[in-house]
Amino acid sequence: MVWGELVLAFGTFVLFHSVPLRPPVRGRVEKVTGKAGFTIVYSILSIVLLGWLLLASGRAPYVQLWPWAAWQSRLAMVIMFVACLLLALGFGRPNPFSFGGRNNNRFDAQSPGLVRYTRHPLLLALGFWGGAHVIANGDLAHFLVFASLTIFAFFGGRIIDRRKKREMGEEWFRLKTEVSRQPLLAPRGVTSAVVLRCLAGVALFASLLHLHPYLFGVSSWTF
Repeated sequence: MVWGELVLAFGTFVLFHSVPLRPPVRGRVEKVTGKAGFTIVYSILSIVLLGWLLLASGRAPYVQLWPWAAWQSRLAMVIMFVACLLLALGFGRPNPFSFGGRNNNRFDAQSPGLVRYTRHPLLLALGFWGGAHVIANGDLAHFLVFASLTIFAFFGGRIIDRRKKREMGEEWFRLKTEVSRQPLLAPRGVTSAVVLRCLAGVALFASLLHLHPYLFGVSSWTF
């Protein structure tokens, strides 16, 4: 199919991440699956489609945009380490401003954690991940995929902000104001929960380094 599979995978990925999230469509699906079921199914299918997109980009014809250098791999790994920490610190935490939060009714604006620095930590992690792979891959197919994901992560936060403002109304502005008033450094310091999440981020980074050649056929140390 030459470029056909990549175009099909990319189109499917974009449609899946736009249509199901529209309130009328999501509402009908949640009546069948429930909110928790929707989140689980949506997350699993997102991972599957992302995997297909990455495999399709690897099977596309190789068109070099710039030559590879060792510094690109080293810089990409540093950025990926930060992305893994962001993912570990933000995943499953109460966050009424963005997607992926749990128990948002328990969100404490006076102790917002990572939300003090970014309302969308998971999107920021996605942006770092995409940016790292733009740097590490100098071919056209991978550039198109990872640059698109990086741009999506940047503009996705703005789209979610607009949606959340409509849904939450004045509560969104009240919480945002209260969060912004909190000190950048938490007075109580680093908690054990934060340490455990950081360790989970380190473990995730190490796992990705180990599994990368088996999943994608390229070592993270040399790509």
